[in-house]
Amino acid sequence: MKLLFFDDFKLGVLKGDAVFDVSHAVRGIPHSGPHDLIGAVIARFDEHKERLEGAAARAEYVPLGKVRIRPPLPKPCNIVCMAVNYMEDGTRSEPAPINAFHKSPLSVIGDGDTMVLPDVPATIFEGEAEVAVIIGKRASNVRASEAMDYVFGYTNFIDGSARGLLPTGNTFYQMKSRDTFAPMGPYLVTADEVPDPQSLQIRLWVNGVLKQNFNTSDMAHRIPRCIEWVSSIHPLEPGDVLATGTNHRGLSAFQDGDQIELETDGLGRLRLHVRDDLKRTWARETRLDRQEKKLEGTTPQLTGTYAPAR
Repeated sequence: MKLLFFDDFKLGVLKGDAVFDVSHAVRGIPHSGPHDLIGAVIARFDEHKERLEGAAARAEYVPLGKVRIRPPLPKPCNIVCMAVNYMEDGTRSEPAPINAFHKSPLSVIGDGDTMVLPDVPATIFEGEAEVAVIIGKRASNVRASEAMDYVFGYTNFIDGSARGLLPTGNTFYQMKSRDTFAPMGPYLVTADEVPDPQSLQIRLWVNGVLKQNFNTSDMAHRIPRCIEWVSSIHPLEPGDVLATGTNHRGLSAFQDGDQIELETDGLGRLRLHVRDDLKRTWARETRLDRQEKKLEGTTPQLTGTYAPAR
């Protein structure tokens, strides 16, 4: 099943390009907002699934292109992002030690929304294409062999980054948790519709140009191990987001006016805009482009506030 919020956060079921309003079927679930509602639906999905399917069968549909898509998880309790979790097309000799960081739930935006680049002296702004795992039930000290039983589904996720902020070594919070730096969606896909999450092609385009193109089979620490490790540190709740990392070789600068599209096999296409009121610019090269030119580091800023003196 594909679940989404649309218009004024009505809950919908997506079939093909048709959105079926099923909000009346969950009206009786106690909630203070859409974040509570979707969490409750996920937590007791076995009870709600048949009701949702029946409501969708009776409802009139609206074409997907006629609705405003909202974030499918407007304010999850946790957004945990795995760090350096790909083998980078075999260029890493061994997996990096397993690691992760928290991202603010208030940084979430959805399909068609705008990532706003803040007025801070970042050396570059990037967005990392990722598959996010959605937790289906409370997970604490879960063994890897049982971890997939805790997965509700999946969605597209972009991990926005403001890199190079000072002081060195004290940057993850201010780099990753900026407002609008967690685009996700356009909808949630339940686990039964994704036969093998470790064999999904992920593609990200900037202004129609393919930049990232990799497969989840290249993941260093696979989803069960990630759930095991994270849940050994703190519990994960229904509706929590576990972003599984990216292949960094295709990363390039996000800048003002960019149109970003992220598509993962079976998870739809997430679209967003980028706005930078300072109009800073970088060359349109990826990290791989720079590596092939024997250049070190990320693309240097070319123009605008905080550009290095030349």
